[in-house]
Amino acid sequence: MEIRSALARLRRATGLPVAFGGLVVPGRWQVRISELSGTATPALSALAVSSGNGLGGKAVALARPCAVTDYSVSRQISHEYDAPVAAEGLRAVVAVPVVVRRRVRAVLYGALRTARPLGDRALGAAVQAARDVEQALVVREEAAELLAAAHPRPEPGADPRREPASGAHRERVREAHAALRALAPRITDPALRAELLDVCALLTSREAPSGAVRLAPREVDVLAWVAAGATNGDAAERLGVTAETVKAYLRSAMRKLGARTRGEAVVAARRAGWLP
Repeated sequence: MEIRSALARLRRATGLPVAFGGLVVPGRWQVRISELSGTATPALSALAVSSGNGLGGKAVALARPCAVTDYSVSRQISHEYDAPVAAEGLRAVVAVPVVVRRRVRAVLYGALRTARPLGDRALGAAVQAARDVEQALVVREEAAELLAAAHPRPEPGADPRREPASGAHRERVREAHAALRALAPRITDPALRAELLDVCALLTSREAPSGAVRLAPREVDVLAWVAAGATNGDAAERLGVTAETVKAYLRSAMRKLGARTRGEAVVAARRAGWLP
């Protein structure tokens, strides 16, 4: 999903007629081309590109963008994949690695069917498309880690039907909920942001809060950190705002919930289904 969206953005931003890409195969230094955009043939579909081989393999090995003006005659790369590249009629090509936590996780390509240098605009747009994929992968992994921390697997022999009821477990859930909500504003992709907020809802008592009380997203964010034991300063740092802004959101939430203290606001928000 992330690769396909990134390729569409790359083509819109650069005007390059062809874009394609894929993820690194887990446990192997090999990229499997899984997404094609603007291609005229299936020649590149499912192509396995090994690290160090061809343009994409070079991008994987060096963990940096690589480009050639004329693929078939370039002396900068090896030529294991000349046949499928020629079948698609590609000449000028750029390959940009998607690097997450110092590991290459995918490669995005953009290409022309003419042999001419790719300008800074095209190269910059390709790099930005890769950064977008990096962000999406980081968010998904952080969300998965937070959910795993909130709901650890039961010990061998334990009854899986029993819900953990310890205070420590409840605190893990609350911290995970607050951290997940703090991730959401960093996401530019509306679909991915909505998906993350749906994950947040899984940690609350209700999938959709009900009742007359309607809280703004930032009010919920602040209350989530308050529920996790954060001070106003801590919440401000986590949310990337000032402590005064946190206070303003907290006062607004307290007014809507009819609460006189921070603690009362948290309790009321939990009862309304806004917090775990």
